[in-house]
Amino acid sequence: MKEPEFTSTLSLLRWIGWAQRKVGEDWIRERELSHEQAFALGFLEQNPGSIQRDIAALTRTSAASVSSLLQGLERRGLIERRTEGGNERSKRVYATPAGAELIAGFDSAMEAADDTILAPLSAAERATLHDLLTKVTSVLPQPTR
Repeated sequence: MKEPEFTSTLSLLRWIGWAQRKVGEDWIRERELSHEQAFALGFLEQNPGSIQRDIAALTRTSAASVSSLLQGLERRGLIERRTEGGNERSKRVYATPAGAELIAGFDSAMEAADDTILAPLSAAERATLHDLLTKVTSVLPQPTR
């Protein structure tokens, strides 16, 4: 099988994105989480007390899919759902200490991956690359949640 050729600028950028994504996927897999579970845990760690509808809207999935996802995390003791105000239909979702501990370090792992990817560049080259990419992305539509 022939190795892929990365000759265009954008194919090189995709390769870099692939390398970064692989680190994230490996980190998540080591914790026996799916991408969706890791995302939900990270969201709940940053937004404690969210409702399922918040997670469904953010991930653009159905309430039923989010409910199934949360059930799996709840069985593992990584999240808990709490009824608030006596309303059984309105439950807030929280990452448990075990859930928070499981995903702690993801940002550091990704920063380390960035450092590894950019290691061949000097500080000045990194700054130039950043400036050039900022210029390119300034005319692109902003990603939406």
